[in-house]
Amino acid sequence: MYRTEAQKTALTCIYDALLYAEAGLPVDVEEMVSGLCDLPYEKCDAFVKRMFIAALKHQAEIIPIYQARMPKWQFSRLNHLEQAILLLAYCQYFYGDEKTDRKIVINVAVDFAKTYLDAKDYKFVNAILDKVLVQ
Repeated sequence: MYRTEAQKTALTCIYDALLYAEAGLPVDVEEMVSGLCDLPYEKCDAFVKRMFIAALKHQAEIIPIYQARMPKWQFSRLNHLEQAILLLAYCQYFYGDEKTDRKIVINVAVDFAKTYLDAKDYKFVNAILDKVLVQ
């Protein structure tokens, strides 16, 4: 699986998990990843699994980091897709196996925002990631 495709699949997994959580439904990681990859879980892309698991595992730690840098907004009030983009970007930058350049992570997130969100939402995604993705 190419990296762009893997990023899109990981984004979809995170988005679906956010929707499941809002509905009070349990998230079956293996089933969700396997279903989106259309493969047995063991054969699914390692990046997809790593990013999805990192987002689920660290979500409670990541959200307050974003929240602290957007005092006029509530993370919970962002739409689920915007939340998923931000969670994926954070996980890719801080929990990825290989170190991905900050600008690349932000660019991928901005591209997702331009593709899937309202016309000007990419500016917010760019601005918040510029504040959050620092060492």
